[in-house]
Amino acid sequence: MVTVTISTMPFFKDLRRRSKTRFRTSSSPEGQSNGDMMAGKSTSTLDTLSSNNTPPSSIKPNRSSPNLPTLLKSNGASSGSSTQASTPPQRPVPISSQSNRNSWAAASVLSVNGTIRTPLPASPYAPRVVSISDNSWVHQKVLLVHGQIGDRHHPLDGTLMVIHPPDTFPPTYWPVSESYFKALVHLSPGPNKLRFDFTSPKLSSGSITASHSSWISINYLPLANNPPLDLVILLGKDSTGTFDAVPERIKREGNGLDVAIRKYRMAAYLWQAFTGEQMFRNNFGRRCFRFEEEWQTGSLSFRDTVAGQMRNEAKVHVIRTDKTVAQLRDLNVAQQCESAMGLFTVARDAVEDYFRPRPDQKRYVSVLLLDSHWETSTQTITGHAAMGSDSGNIKMAIFGSHCLQSYPSCLEEVVAALTDCTRTDTNYVGNDCGECGSNWEAANIGIGTHLHEIGHLFGCPHQESGVMMRDYVRLNRTFTIRESYSTRIRAQGLKLCLPSDECGWHRLDALRFRFHPCFHLPSDVPASADESLQVWPADNGKILLTAASGIAFIKLYAEGDDTCHTFIEYVNGESGNSGISRQVVVTETELRQRLPANKQKKKVRLEIFSGGLGSHTIPDISLLKSKHSLVKLPNGQVGYRGNCLGSSQLEGSQREQLILECAFNQKKILTSIKIYHGAALNGLEFCYEDSTSQLFGRSDGNFAGDEFVLDARRGEILMGFYVRAGTGIDGIEILTSFGRKSGVYGDAKGGLGHTLIPPRGFSIAGVSGSCASWIDGFSLIITH
Repeated sequence: MVTVTISTMPFFKDLRRRSKTRFRTSSSPEGQSNGDMMAGKSTSTLDTLSSNNTPPSSIKPNRSSPNLPTLLKSNGASSGSSTQASTPPQRPVPISSQSNRNSWAAASVLSVNGTIRTPLPASPYAPRVVSISDNSWVHQKVLLVHGQIGDRHHPLDGTLMVIHPPDTFPPTYWPVSESYFKALVHLSPGPNKLRFDFTSPKLSSGSITASHSSWISINYLPLANNPPLDLVILLGKDSTGTFDAVPERIKREGNGLDVAIRKYRMAAYLWQAFTGEQMFRNNFGRRCFRFEEEWQTGSLSFRDTVAGQMRNEAKVHVIRTDKTVAQLRDLNVAQQCESAMGLFTVARDAVEDYFRPRPDQKRYVSVLLLDSHWETSTQTITGHAAMGSDSGNIKMAIFGSHCLQSYPSCLEEVVAALTDCTRTDTNYVGNDCGECGSNWEAANIGIGTHLHEIGHLFGCPHQESGVMMRDYVRLNRTFTIRESYSTRIRAQGLKLCLPSDECGWHRLDALRFRFHPCFHLPSDVPASADESLQVWPADNGKILLTAASGIAFIKLYAEGDDTCHTFIEYVNGESGNSGISRQVVVTETELRQRLPANKQKKKVRLEIFSGGLGSHTIPDISLLKSKHSLVKLPNGQVGYRGNCLGSSQLEGSQREQLILECAFNQKKILTSIKIYHGAALNGLEFCYEDSTSQLFGRSDGNFAGDEFVLDARRGEILMGFYVRAGTGIDGIEILTSFGRKSGVYGDAKGGLGHTLIPPRGFSIAGVSGSCASWIDGFSLIITH
């Protein structure tokens, strides 16, 4: 039998290397590779690609994926193939410019035959955004950007148009002055490909005004897992829902509740845009607080409001109190000489009744008091208070509506509102503290002061500069290029407002925001639930600071200082995302040297903050090396007393101290600890292998005591305690060297949690504190 073998391998080998497109169309010219073949497209395809003004997607495919065949590999076909030789060459593809800055009016967009478009030349007048780079990620709906046109040696005025992706948001227009611009950009979740067009009469060509364009892609990722800042408008139970405004404004835009909501929402987005930019300038990334959003008629563009376009925008809660408008205004008048706590308490009660937070839930709430009113007869603002607090579960800031008429209600009104020189008519609206002599200054004071109170809401005290020191009188400069005449200083404002002229958050505020849960980023190291920190004096004048969440920063106050002027920060990494040290060593000498020379010998107070924003105050650092902090052990060693938990102020409270025998006698082995407790901790009894024991506190409470046994035969030892403490010690948990935890004895939810574990290189030598009817003071004594 004769077998005939036909070789088909070269044929199939070549066939497999042909793409489906090549198989259905003519082959490539002689010697042309697959990459060249893919570059040669039909005329219709070229027209489609050339006429598309949209830049390449910011989300690029994975070129190295093994599941995607490469299109750039040579097919390896023989150059002598008769099929390839007979194929006419395809039309070459024009090489287009890769620049994303173009001059659209000056470019010739059609070739001679009218079918193929020529590349668009780069324009020196295309807008350059310098505040953010292409393909950046942000976490806020309204982004503040600034940049430049051309160069400073040839300044130009004109208009910047921001064009959003098709059908996502109407275009907005922003002034360009001396070649500088600032703009507020609306973003949709996901990638946003934005086009910036610059036009100027000085660049006009005949009857055509030149338009110079650039592209930038910004990715918006909402941080839905962060707690929001809730926006609330508070009304009296009989309120008509109107606010003070001059007749002309009432006629033009109204002064009802719907207008108040739009203006308040726009002010909130200005807070957010300002804060996001400030955090970026402080090298903490583009982090910012977020708002709760709802599907509603959009108001960030007036075109949305007119057309009824639905969007996800910040929700404004409208809450009515159980007080009448008259009662709210009388309440404010009655205590103007005392404090604003009356209105604040009424607002907090109403907010708490509305949100009904769980005991362990924190709410961050900004309240606008809509029933504030300018009393022309007394020249006072009633129903108004400016106050913020971070205490309790409701963290709240309140402010009146007496400046609300001057606020912008949409993006298109921002520049106009912050440059409006119309004088304040005190026949209808108030001039708050004499700083609201014109509309733009009233907007500054209203929006800025409310932001100041929100700073208090987030825990910020008054600072030496910035928003928390009334620097918000310059808030307008953040959003405008030119500044109008100021009645406050009776002078013309800046002709050009550069970033260096703007107000800002103080660095200490930015540090606090960096670790605040409302500002958390997905890239941040997960924060420890334990926000407590401990201070341990040690030998050679050292002070050891420990915290489960890390040590964030220290504030130093010389005697007589009410505001912090000197601080130390321990944030690692450019954006502060790499975690912080859980143990920091400082010395009194080092701390004093950081103060001005004339204050170094004064009494120095320290405020230490953990990464969980827990804090501890040392009234006088000199006390850390005094006899109050040092303990002499029976074997001659020196022990050091850590900071005390609890108030030690209960009636009949007596100081106690216990040095563990096992700390200085190796023959004494600790085998168990008995805990006497009820709703609080009464006492601790340390039991040894030789049947002896030592008692700290009282042995009543739980009659027999709960006993936690250590595995002494395997070398398990006491490592520390987890303590729930308020005015007294509510509960305690035992921690061992084997990683075991006893569970909390006493009230597991009382007070605040504190982890007491000696620093590296130290061990527990004893316990110290005070006891009355139960233990009301507790600290560890440590030694080398």
